[in-house]
Amino acid sequence: MSSEPIEIRRKRLRFRAWHRGMRESDLLMGGFADAHVDGFQDEQLDRFEVLLEIADADLYDWYVGRAPVPPEHDHDVMTLFRAFRLPSPTST
Repeated sequence: MSSEPIEIRRKRLRFRAWHRGMRESDLLMGGFADAHVDGFQDEQLDRFEVLLEIADADLYDWYVGRAPVPPEHDHDVMTLFRAFRLPSPTST
C-alpha cells in the first residue's frame, strides 16, 4: 500500500497506464484506467499497480483468453480488465 494521497496515486497510475510504450497497450490500459481507477480502493490500486508491471504480450494474451490468467493475477481487477472494451470510434 502506498503512503501517498489516494487521488495522487490514482493520477500517477493513470499516467503509467497511458505511457506503457506500445500504443495499443497505452490505449487498452489507459482506457481501462480512465474507466475504473477513480472507483478503486487502495487494495484494488495495489492489484492494478502490479498489473502495470506485467509485459504487454502477457497482459494481452490474458485479455483475449489466449493464455490462462495465473492464479496470483486472477482477481477482481483482472476480471474487470478482461471484461473491458474500448469504445467504438464514431464516424462524423
